[in-house]
Amino acid sequence: MEVHHSLGTTTDWVVMVIYFIAIMIFGSYFSKYNRTTTDFFFGGRRFAWWLIAMSILATGVSSHSFIKYSAKGFEAGFSSTMTYMNDWFFVPFFIFGWLPIIVYTKIRSIPEYFERRFSVLTRFLATLLLLFYMIGYVGIGFLTMGKAILPLLPPEFTLLGVHFNVTLMGLIFVIGLIVGIYITYGGQTAVIFTDLVQGFMLLFAGLLVFVLGLDYLGGFKVFWNLLPTEWKLPLAHFNDPPGFNFVGIFWQDTVAGSVGFLFMNMGLVMRFMACKSVDEGRKAAIFNILFLVPLSAIVVGNAGWIGKAISSVNPSVITPNTNPDEIFVVVSNIISHPGVFGFIMASLAAALMSTVSTLLNATAAVYINDIHRPVKKWLTKKAQSWKEANEQELLSARIATVVLTFLSVLSVIPFSQFPTIYEAHGYFHSTLTPPLVTAIFLGVFWKRYTNAAVIGTLVGGVALMVLGMYYPRPLIQIFDHGTAFDPVHPYTYIGALYNLFVCSLFAVLATLTTKLQIQIVGKIEKQENHRLIMSTFIAASCLIFTMIVFNLASLPVLFILTFVMVALVVLAANYYIEYNHEKKIDGLTVWSINKAKEYFKGSKINDREGEKVKVNWKLKDGADDTVHFAKNDMKRMSAEVGDLVYICDVRRYFGGLKSVHSIYGEPHDEDSAVYISKEHLAQGQFGKGKMLTAEKEM
Repeated sequence: MEVHHSLGTTTDWVVMVIYFIAIMIFGSYFSKYNRTTTDFFFGGRRFAWWLIAMSILATGVSSHSFIKYSAKGFEAGFSSTMTYMNDWFFVPFFIFGWLPIIVYTKIRSIPEYFERRFSVLTRFLATLLLLFYMIGYVGIGFLTMGKAILPLLPPEFTLLGVHFNVTLMGLIFVIGLIVGIYITYGGQTAVIFTDLVQGFMLLFAGLLVFVLGLDYLGGFKVFWNLLPTEWKLPLAHFNDPPGFNFVGIFWQDTVAGSVGFLFMNMGLVMRFMACKSVDEGRKAAIFNILFLVPLSAIVVGNAGWIGKAISSVNPSVITPNTNPDEIFVVVSNIISHPGVFGFIMASLAAALMSTVSTLLNATAAVYINDIHRPVKKWLTKKAQSWKEANEQELLSARIATVVLTFLSVLSVIPFSQFPTIYEAHGYFHSTLTPPLVTAIFLGVFWKRYTNAAVIGTLVGGVALMVLGMYYPRPLIQIFDHGTAFDPVHPYTYIGALYNLFVCSLFAVLATLTTKLQIQIVGKIEKQENHRLIMSTFIAASCLIFTMIVFNLASLPVLFILTFVMVALVVLAANYYIEYNHEKKIDGLTVWSINKAKEYFKGSKINDREGEKVKVNWKLKDGADDTVHFAKNDMKRMSAEVGDLVYICDVRRYFGGLKSVHSIYGEPHDEDSAVYISKEHLAQGQFGKGKMLTAEKEM
């Protein structure tokens, strides 16, 4: 494939450098809103739906989106949009099931949900899998940006007398350093507000490429006529070619990818947790899927279509064998003037900053909530004040971000072996999402799903997935729907169907045999040597799993041993782990959301409709977490003492930045006045003399 170097001009580099400096300063400004780890990771749960919707756009329309969808647009045409139109499939499950659960139960991470719904051991397994997923996702982002910027650089250069050879990995290390500094000091609030700017910037830049491309070709009619007929089809062929086919993309993207993105992508989940309420989160999700996603499909793929048209009319400008991963950069350089090209590339950098900073912030949140706090609680008995604990955790979060950035850079190495980023991302999704996707989805929507069943799902599913990697034939071949076998990268996409099937198989078998498991464990417990029996079960399970990971026997033997291992694991789980099923599903499944609401508030829900009121704030004595309104104002809001209230600056364009959640205290007789504490003022950053709006939250 043809490789490009030294694209762009000095003007373009000046534009890009100015952008980077500006965005880092802009993001660092919002560090003043990080008073606690809740602020650092979740933005204080304060923002309006439109702000979160644009932030989600900048996260979803990531750097790899521009590169990989332009690549597929160049290779396959309009069918590149089909993967971008899949998330609607599971959005109702998200907005009416998963979203209210994660908000009302006040969980701080997905593994925490696993502990509350199942057990501590399940949380540990989920943490391991989720960290692998998040680090790999960031690695894909770094790889994409490296491939995007590499064509702009010369093959080598000399700086201050030192000679440098420009390599992909060297460039990625530099990118990781820049992004790490930005997210380490900004936190979630910085990410959300920079994403607001970047979301508009991404849409404008992507559409600008399309407009400039059409102008370069001579108009839409010329562009349309230059494209081959196959390039105008909305869907790819059913099972051909192996690198891009409908059935593979359906299982990898529509099912595994969409559920993974909506349910286990901590970056996205934390965006919704930053909304001021569940209803605001639902508005953001609906607006995103109905309006922003279709628009994004055009924005991220059109450079590939323009590139194909140019290669058809003038192959000397863009050769047909141009590296697909470079087509976005090459097309942007050809159709735009100096400075404009720099702006477009700055938009690509914005996409990287949005996606990677979001995911790094989310990965650090997983570390703090699921590793740092449990380990600290186990090792340290010294009591700390709230302020000391928060300061220490903020420092640990920033250190964790640096370490996780480094690990993400290292994860680029295996992904760089794939021919294009699209294949790398597809393989990543189909391999790492199925175990957690299955466990989360069934945990939320199936009341009978038990702790032993989810452990069997994760352990058994991963084991058969490993066997699928060793033996794609015959295991994955059974599910291939006729797609061709590529010996170098076998079943890049359709492997998702196999992985989802084996995880679901163990989930269903383990759930439906719960009574039998309890009976067997009851009989074992009556034996004098019951502890020895169970210890033997655990040792045998570890031995079998080791044999599977290192492929130490033939496929038939390992396949049978996998089922034996899962049986031993679920029996051991029932024996060792105390699990009260009725308590564990209370408020943690879609069937008990009202219980989750009561848990969130701490008392019965007040569902009476009220109105918003405008008030002036005044400081009160004391630091308790209550605010005090006039009796008439509380009557208008249909509020009672002990209800939850949301107070924000009356200026809507802040999007909830200057706001605070609190509790109604005893009322007074001074209409249109609210008494708040110094801590409320510090959290809300309210301006002196500025009006506030207040509304009953629950």
